[in-house]
Amino acid sequence: MSNEYSREEQNALKTGLYVTLLLVVLALFYVSGRKTVEHQESGSYYPVYARFGRTDGLQVGDNVQLAGISVGKVVNARLDEHFNAILTLEIKDGLKIPDDSSAAIVSDGILGSKYIEISPGGSEDYIPEGGEFGYTQDAMVIEELVQRIIDMGKAQKKADKEKGENE
Repeated sequence: MSNEYSREEQNALKTGLYVTLLLVVLALFYVSGRKTVEHQESGSYYPVYARFGRTDGLQVGDNVQLAGISVGKVVNARLDEHFNAILTLEIKDGLKIPDDSSAAIVSDGILGSKYIEISPGGSEDYIPEGGEFGYTQDAMVIEELVQRIIDMGKAQKKADKEKGENE
């Protein structure tokens, strides 16, 4: 009985080792990117609230950004009586957010971490300390987006097929 592997087995083993190594590197990258929530200095941040129907993938400790600049963190998450997520955001003092601004849960790329992006409005009134965003946009679930694209492709293919039969 020989202890040598065939060429196919050697290639399969190498491929398996490369995939395992890649998964370990990705896992380490993901874990190193996650940060624990540091309670920020009480005098330099103020709380505001944002209510979402779903927050898929967003976690306490994730960033709050405005124009691509980090302006705070998500410090708490809870459910209301209607099963909506209410997030507590700590925003840097001195940053006045117009009261018609919106908060959206967005992703840092296809597989990236989630964060809250604030889109400022044009109002001259501002969200007060302890106030709430009037406009929010829930997280987009990748699986739903892919399914929508597939459904649109199927509908287009069906329409093209029907058009070809009618000509």
